[in-house]
Amino acid sequence: MIEPGSNGSFLHEVIAATPGGEALKTCLQCGTCGGSCPSGPDMDHTPRGLFAMIEAGMRDEVLKSNTPWFCVSCYYCTVRCPKEIPITDLMYTLKRIAIKEKLYDSSAAPDWSESFIGFVESYGRSFEVGLATRYHLTHQPLKKVSLGAFALGMLSKDRLAITPERIKNIDQLRAILNKAKEQEAAL
Repeated sequence: MIEPGSNGSFLHEVIAATPGGEALKTCLQCGTCGGSCPSGPDMDHTPRGLFAMIEAGMRDEVLKSNTPWFCVSCYYCTVRCPKEIPITDLMYTLKRIAIKEKLYDSSAAPDWSESFIGFVESYGRSFEVGLATRYHLTHQPLKKVSLGAFALGMLSKDRLAITPERIKNIDQLRAILNKAKEQEAAL
């Protein structure tokens, strides 16, 4: 379990800025979060690795990590965590701190998040092919070529959409998102 040490000030800052963040102190370092993450292979540190770095006070390394930016907010890690740590919410906290302190890799980190958010704002959901095209193929094209056969298999089984589908009542979602942006701007 993570216990605050002499470098615990960063840990306490992250905990205080995250709803339910106290649960981070109970992390068992089991690895379920990283093993559950669909973006795990692209992260420079697993979530549990990031949590150990937070506890060790490695502020700059954590905030410069691409890990929070590759989080797709699927909450699978949170659901599977045996200690019910709000991992996705912690990733949002780390992104907010990194943006505030300008400690993220501006060439890559926000692109993933901005692409994902762009699809959600336009269609009400993510669009995997578009996300891969916008981000992966423009940042690491050779790394993703090996997934071609996998993608074709998913297409043949109708598990991967070629075009995005818009949710019903997208205007209601946009109103909610706009209200959230207004509240964020007021902070």
